[in-house]
Parts: sequence; C-alpha cells; structure tokens
Amino acid sequence: MKLAHGFAAAAAAVLLALPAQAEVKVALDSPPDLKQSGTYVWANTFANYLNEHGMDAVEYERNALGEEAERLDQVSTGLLEVSMSDMKSAGQLDGTIFGTSMPFFFKDGEELDKALDEGGMLERINDGTTPHGVRVLDIVYLGLPAGIFTTETPVRTFEDFAGIRMRALDELQIQVFETWGAKGTIVSWSEVPNALQTGVAGGYINPPFVPLVYGHTSFIKYFTDTKSSNSVRIAIASEDWYQGLSDDERAIVDDATAAAHDANRDFLLEREAVFADLEAAGIEVIELPDEEIAKFREASQPLYENVDMPEGAFEAWKAAVGR
Repeated sequence: MKLAHGFAAAAAAVLLALPAQAEVKVALDSPPDLKQSGTYVWANTFANYLNEHGMDAVEYERNALGEEAERLDQVSTGLLEVSMSDMKSAGQLDGTIFGTSMPFFFKDGEELDKALDEGGMLERINDGTTPHGVRVLDIVYLGLPAGIFTTETPVRTFEDFAGIRMRALDELQIQVFETWGAKGTIVSWSEVPNALQTGVAGGYINPPFVPLVYGHTSFIKYFTDTKSSNSVRIAIASEDWYQGLSDDERAIVDDATAAAHDANRDFLLEREAVFADLEAAGIEVIELPDEEIAKFREASQPLYENVDMPEGAFEAWKAAVGR
C-alpha cells in the first residue's frame, strides 16, 4: 500500500511539472455583435480558430478585465494574452502607429493595408512595441470610415462644423477639431451618452455603426459621411506569451490572425447596409459634395507634421503609400 501511494505521488508530481495548456484570454472592446462590430468579427474569428485547433481561447466582455490602460499593462507583463485595444495604447510605446489614423491621408482602407503589408509599416510598428512586451497582431477595422455624428447641428458644409463642441478621445483629436474650426472636450467613452444629452458635447467622430451598437440613436440626429479616416483599432498580444509558444502553437496563432484579418476585411464589404440602418433609426445621413471634402482635406495638411511619431516615421508612411 505504501509503495502504491509512492507511485501515485510520483505520478502526480510529474503531471504537475508538465506545462498545462493555459487559457488564451481575448479581451473584447465592443459588444459581441457580428453584424455591426468589425472588432468583434476579428476577435470571434481568432478565438474560434484557436479553439478549433486545440488551443483554449475564451472571450471576455468589454472592460471585464479592465479598461484600456489596465489591459495594456496586463498584455505588456504577460497577464493577458490578447486584447482588442485602441491606438493610444500602442502609441504610448511607439507613436508610429498613430499614422494609421491621420485624417484624409489614405485614399481608402486598401491603401492603408498596402502600407502595412507591402510597405512594411506593421513590421516597423512592432519594432517599436515588442521591446515593451506588446506585439501588434493586426490593424482591425471597426467598420466603414469615420464620419461626423451630431445631436443638433447638421454638417452639410465645412463651415457648418465650426463652433460645434465635439467629444474628443484625447488632445490629438482636439487639435484635429480645432484645425477644422470646431472645439473639443475630452470625455471618457462611458460618459459619452450623458455628455451628448446634456450638451457638454454636440457630437463625435466615429464609424457609422457606433450609435446603433451603443444605443445612442435617441439623441444622435445627423451623420455626415466625411470618410475622414479609416476606423481602426488594434489587436495586441503579449510578446512574452507569443514567444513562449511552441512552434506549432505560434503557427496556429499566426494562422488565426490571418483568418481574423480576412474575416474583418470581408465584413467591410458588407457594411454599406449600415446607412439604411441609420436612416431607419431616425438619423439623417448627409453626403458631402467633393468640394466640401476637399476643404477638410486641405485643412488637415498641417496636422501630419504634428502627429506624435518617432523621427522618420511620417516619411516612412509617405514612402509606404508612394508619395
């Protein structure tokens, strides 16, 4: 009997010493809506691929594992494997990524993707972020390009934008609004509904699906389709976790990333219906004439030199798109 107990104890010790297949936590940044949220399409495809190929991936609801800053810290220290995050997160580590959101810089998403892939900009971004423990797996589209949502003032010309106080994500976005003649006030996302309803802010810039997903349709009245910038966020992973994977596991993660990327881009092709969804929700969709778009583009030119990027990054973005 003692011998049997000894063998059992030895076997248990061996099992405990073997590496366990750890759960891959995927922190979401939006409601789990495959119809409206491009980032959820990416995250869900990624997690499903891992699960189908023997890796245990679990989705965690938005902010269940902390807000943006907390998730960035968890990823960089290896406590969180994958997070759907904002540009500001990776931008704290290397500002090269801010180039993806320069207003009116890219012709369309296809040009941005070409710059990231063929132009080597995703690799350059990771050269700056991975030493800090964060790998940018992919640039992820939330939806169609961003436009201007307002509660009271319809923006039918460039001049109409002047004087509106817009909800801003950060100081950089305030600078953008001021360059276009408006004002900005920084409001956390959780406080946006109250800010819009009380007049603290008169609108925000976001992709077309946002008020539909977040329940803002009762106080948002107008959407001006400026296509000012590609509406992108990022999928980031812990570099320690990524490098600690076996070769087979890392290949699965890379393939999952590719599958999620393709699903996200396919999602965009089907999003034109969102404009009908806005109209059905009582939001007027406004198409700007080319000459008004040109005014926004011209006003945006000085912004590019002021984007907080490392030396040479802006020139690299220009080279990546052939300018």
